[in-house]
Amino acid sequence: MASRTRRHGPAPRARDGSPRRRVPMRLLLPSLVLVALMAMLMLRGYVHSEILADHRVRPEAATDKVPEKILDGGPVIDTRSGRTTSISVPDHRLVLTFDDGPDPTWTPKVLDVLKKHHAHAVFFVTGTMTSRYPELVRRMVAEGHEVGLHTFNHPDLSYQSKKRIDWELSQNQLALAGAAGIRSSIFRPPYSSFADAMDDKSWPVTQYIGTKGYLTVVNNTDSEDWRKPGVDEIIRRATPHGGKGAIVLMHDSGGDRHQTVQALDEFLPTLQKQGYEFDNLTEALDAPSALTKVSGIDLWKGKAWIFLVGASDGITSVMVVCLSVVGALVIARFVLMLLLSGGHARRVRRRGFRWGPPVTEPVSVLVPAYNEAKCIENTVRSLMASEHPVEVIVVDDGSSDGTARIVEAMGLPNVRVVRQLNAGKPAALNRGLANARHDIIVMMDGDTVFEPATVRELVQPFGDPRVGAVAGNAKVGNRDSLIGAWQHIEYVMGFNLDRRMYDILRCMPTIPGAVGAFRRSALERVGGMSDDTLAEDTDITMAMHRDGWRVVYAEKARAWTEAPESVQQLWSQRYRWSYGTMQAIWKHRRALVDRGPSGRFGRVGLPLVSLFMVVAPLLAPLIDVFLLYGVVFGPTQKTIVAWLGVLAIQATCAAYAFRLDRERMTHLISLPLQQILYRQLMYVVLLQSWITALTGGRLRWQKLRRTGVVEAPGADGVPRQRTRNSSSDRRPVA
Repeated sequence: MASRTRRHGPAPRARDGSPRRRVPMRLLLPSLVLVALMAMLMLRGYVHSEILADHRVRPEAATDKVPEKILDGGPVIDTRSGRTTSISVPDHRLVLTFDDGPDPTWTPKVLDVLKKHHAHAVFFVTGTMTSRYPELVRRMVAEGHEVGLHTFNHPDLSYQSKKRIDWELSQNQLALAGAAGIRSSIFRPPYSSFADAMDDKSWPVTQYIGTKGYLTVVNNTDSEDWRKPGVDEIIRRATPHGGKGAIVLMHDSGGDRHQTVQALDEFLPTLQKQGYEFDNLTEALDAPSALTKVSGIDLWKGKAWIFLVGASDGITSVMVVCLSVVGALVIARFVLMLLLSGGHARRVRRRGFRWGPPVTEPVSVLVPAYNEAKCIENTVRSLMASEHPVEVIVVDDGSSDGTARIVEAMGLPNVRVVRQLNAGKPAALNRGLANARHDIIVMMDGDTVFEPATVRELVQPFGDPRVGAVAGNAKVGNRDSLIGAWQHIEYVMGFNLDRRMYDILRCMPTIPGAVGAFRRSALERVGGMSDDTLAEDTDITMAMHRDGWRVVYAEKARAWTEAPESVQQLWSQRYRWSYGTMQAIWKHRRALVDRGPSGRFGRVGLPLVSLFMVVAPLLAPLIDVFLLYGVVFGPTQKTIVAWLGVLAIQATCAAYAFRLDRERMTHLISLPLQQILYRQLMYVVLLQSWITALTGGRLRWQKLRRTGVVEAPGADGVPRQRTRNSSSDRRPVA
């Protein structure tokens, strides 16, 4: 195991000699991941018209500024190069036009019918749909159809600025270039109708579109298929009178188009028998094709756009699946915790409940200590107040702050100090075990205080000869700060409620280092404490399960520990816990295929620990990512209601946990803020642990700074918090 001290190399410096500031990788990489996920989500929202979409439709306006020849003219309007002309389709020629696609369901069916009857058409596609279904646009072009622009997001352009119009056209062209390597010169405005419907608001847009080199194409025969009036009615409305030519409006997207497909299959052969030809627009007008090939940088920009849109859809789909998994896991965990923890509480609180014969023999309490000068006196004095006979062995692991001298100067009976060179916590515990006189071993941290009844309650489960280890009830003693209150909620709700559940399932993953007890013979059978991982408490607990011992939870064995009081200290602690847990899971992975008790733990305990402690927390921030997206881009109300629902479930579970532990509910006031901020910190810590594990890195043990603020319990058994007089309370003794 790595030493508890850590050396730092010289800080990199800038050219002027000042220290160069670098963003830590633990912050940079998770931040980049979150930014990338948000970017993909926003791109997906943009392409699905959830972002920057404008659904306003302008009512009819006056027509006095529109030239009469346009109002009375044909459906093709040419305002290029200052012209103001209109063009009609020759007799016995029909140009079928389909708006709003391509649609993955209905466009292929329309194309199949057109191919069946050897007919060509024009598809006015939106950039959003083209970006999502590029293969359909490629098929349109390959089968001889023309493709026209219908804007990117389908807004009413009479409401838009010239800059927005340019954007809609360029994005639409970008999507066409990426989908089929083409550019189109024909355009149909959204919400357009006949030429005589042109008004003073839409006409300036048409003029501006012409300056950009586009022909504007409206229609003069509307099938009104979007109303779904029936197949016969669609055919009647789409049929021109007296053999005249026409541009027919239909839709291949925007809803159920089965009537359109059926009508088309009857309409085409019927009118072909009447001598009509079904051409695309330029074929009908005997003009050059409206499509030109794109090459060079424009082509690659288009391909990159299509790739990014596909990636955003794929990543978002995966995120949605992951969110569903997280939701299922969270709900399953809450249900399990509520049911099983309640069962555990009823069982151990039942009148007359006993683990077995009362355990009254003395026990050995091991206190590994490294630079615990500020805490060790409180720790030892709390043990001296124990209602159960104890011997206390303080193992000084190479402290440089006089920890051992403080204990020796106290001159207390049954308290011994064992000194060793700095070798790490597992080595200190094994050294203490070698010097212990009794068969039951209690282990605690040097920054923890026990209540008078803690040891007695902790060792009673050993009345059952099947019990090899007991987990106590670790509590946060310094909960006066916001970060302390958050950890208090986590300890009561996340740790102790979990332990009740795992006790019932007989797969408790961790005996907390702050308060745990072991049968000496069980420890010796599994080889004592191991330094293979950074979570020696999780490692030894899993080893106990695999050796066939029961590991149980003693709710009344309360210990008060000093939790980290800064983000940096909390980060260091949780990073070590997360990475150590991953190491322990990997070390004991063979339990999955073992038989007997080891196999039972491997097939029940390891999956639960992996899901609830490694996988689910890593995916949990997706809830906040979708929350942020939904609040900003909608649907805002539904998003907030959904998030409040999740919070209500968590609050219910937390309140139940506080009730079981007889804690005051006032601390739950900070629960919403904890869910927003604290979870993100834990996510980044877990992500960093994953990165360390996957890259084969090795994490060093880091000593947390203690203040000694948690003092020995008073007469009521509850520890007092010493008031800090200065900032030096937060620094280790020199």
